[in-house]
Amino acid sequence: MRMVRLIAVSVAATVLLSCGGSGDDLSGSSSGGSTVTSAASNVAAAVVNSGPSGVNAVNTLFVSLTLCVPGSTTNCQTIDNIQVDTGSSGLRILSSVLTLGLPTTTDGNGNTYVECAQYVDGYAWGPLAKADLTISGESASSVPVQIIGSSDFTAVPDACSSTGSAEDTVQTFGANGIIGVGFFAQDCGAICANTVDNGYYYSCVTANPTNCTEISLPLANQVPNPVTLFATDNNGVIIELPGVSASGATSVTGALVFGIDTESNNASGNHTVLTVDSTTGNLTTEVAGQTDTASFFDSGSDGYFFNDSSLPTCTDNADFYCPESTTGFTATVVSAANVSVSIAFSVANADSLGAGNESLAAFSNLAGTYGASNTFDWGLPFFFGRDVYTVFENASTSVGTGPYIAF
Repeated sequence: MRMVRLIAVSVAATVLLSCGGSGDDLSGSSSGGSTVTSAASNVAAAVVNSGPSGVNAVNTLFVSLTLCVPGSTTNCQTIDNIQVDTGSSGLRILSSVLTLGLPTTTDGNGNTYVECAQYVDGYAWGPLAKADLTISGESASSVPVQIIGSSDFTAVPDACSSTGSAEDTVQTFGANGIIGVGFFAQDCGAICANTVDNGYYYSCVTANPTNCTEISLPLANQVPNPVTLFATDNNGVIIELPGVSASGATSVTGALVFGIDTESNNASGNHTVLTVDSTTGNLTTEVAGQTDTASFFDSGSDGYFFNDSSLPTCTDNADFYCPESTTGFTATVVSAANVSVSIAFSVANADSLGAGNESLAAFSNLAGTYGASNTFDWGLPFFFGRDVYTVFENASTSVGTGPYIAF
């Protein structure tokens, strides 16, 4: 099953978070840095900062977007602090920040579609609605959106609640919402279209929302990657972020660019292209004597997450690594088509990062353990100082066909 990923590990510490194949290597080796594209209709300003009030986010990339009641140009709301996530697909908004009365989506019997979005560290329960979306100069109409934490649907089925902790407030979710711009056109895909007990989608009796039944849901009704619905610039995205020093930064300003090879400002360039598994979005990472075949690149994770018994874990941040001194690694990432590239990264002491300066929100060397073996999560620290291209499934660019990642 395709996983929806948000943040691999939440930090509960005073310093960091307050809880919570023709496409390969056709154009040379990876570039050494990032140049942030200037404002344009296909460019949304993106920022890494502490996020909404009370969240104190670390390594979380945010954009702003505007939602409107379908067909309206005046009944609209601009919402900031929306997390950008290349590890999932779909637009999700916290009910507590939404002031619009968006129409929910229903089946032929008038029952409401409700989703249990599953993350590595919890779940988000809420109904599906439709909204017109605008972000920068790009737009899409009647986009299926999940409304998390709706007061109309508070009874969570055991099959959903048993998957982890509820993330139905801004503080537990870590953002006002999330825009999943990952490889896949829908958040679940064929398995949810063909299987009833898929764990994601439910039909709830609108008049009695405690009466919910798992259902299969056609692709057209699932929560989609909204970029795929744009009229143009819809085959992928580029995240562009400047580098961050070893001591961290209070904020980092970059760009979320829509489209690949569709405009003068989103050309493929001289990058390494790595195809990923067309079902899971995974590839392989070889590091520290182990081979992690279920590896992925995910801007929605706040660190590098992998398992290495030689690295001590922290006292305050128990799920993170705290080596006595910053430790360097060189990993080899191998694509689905067996093309490889070396990536150097560092792991610092998470308990010491930001000590004495709680305003710091961006770190290039934050890393922690992963809850499953055989996995390496290349989180947001990887994106600092790079232009990272995410090309969607079956989408074409000048250097190949997705799904692939390039940098």
